[in-house]
Amino acid sequence: METRLKTFLSLCETMNYRRTAELVNLTQPAVTKQIQSLEEEYSTKLFEYKGRSLHITDDGLLLKQFAESQFYNEAELFRRLRRIEKRVLRIGATKSIGDSVLDGFLERYLKHEDHNLSLLVANTTELLALLETARLDFIVVEGLFEKKKYDVRLMQRERFVGLCAKGHPFEGKTIAFEDLRQQNLFVRESGSGTRNIFERELESHGYDLSLFNRVTVLSSFQPLKKLVSKGLGISFVYQSIAHSDENLGRFTVENMVDEHEFSIIWLKNTTASQFVDAFFKKEGSCEIPDKISILSKL
Repeated sequence: METRLKTFLSLCETMNYRRTAELVNLTQPAVTKQIQSLEEEYSTKLFEYKGRSLHITDDGLLLKQFAESQFYNEAELFRRLRRIEKRVLRIGATKSIGDSVLDGFLERYLKHEDHNLSLLVANTTELLALLETARLDFIVVEGLFEKKKYDVRLMQRERFVGLCAKGHPFEGKTIAFEDLRQQNLFVRESGSGTRNIFERELESHGYDLSLFNRVTVLSSFQPLKKLVSKGLGISFVYQSIAHSDENLGRFTVENMVDEHEFSIIWLKNTTASQFVDAFFKKEGSCEIPDKISILSKL
């Protein structure tokens, strides 16, 4: 991969010429010269200053998408040229999915002795950043993201439900948004898929988190469910998270979208599509492919 493009990707990550120079072991003027050289070659501005802050342009975003794909494919090419046969499949998943939905696929994949993988569970924002820097092969998320930037496959649709304690006045009912007023709410951290979806639903009906009496942020579903079961508040999660928990009740909210997509995401024009096929293949062998079918070019 051309050195200028690696420098360009580093600048996209840091948005700071000095820090980029430290990362790529160049002087700051050398980094500036490489970026200017790319801008001259493609006859466009890749970055611009707004005040004192550096921002990437729309054309810069387009180049970033292609450069990320090339960076991923080059790493795969090196692995195959060096005959590295034992490859660890790198998967990322949001907590709603990683805690339960992938269990069957993980079990089936690891039944093959020559297969290995690493599974990182994090929020949607973190996973997309790792995918774009080629540190993950593909991710599975339920959050909102810009679909046109990636190759995307629908995994499944999942119901989004209200969660409350057994015996709570909401249990088994359909309530209005206004009925949520003065309730205590448990939510995931900013950047998580479930929180993004819930906040968008609130906004579409003219509300925000200030509707609630108290909002408590929890990054793990286990304490969230336990605190809800104790009657200390309500929450909104996917059906699979609340499945078979006898201490929890469920409810719905009028005019709230009750189903959302679980999406498999990988970088455009990369060999990662073959790893997606291998992991999610339902029957028979699911071998990691030995041939590179796509090498993206700028």
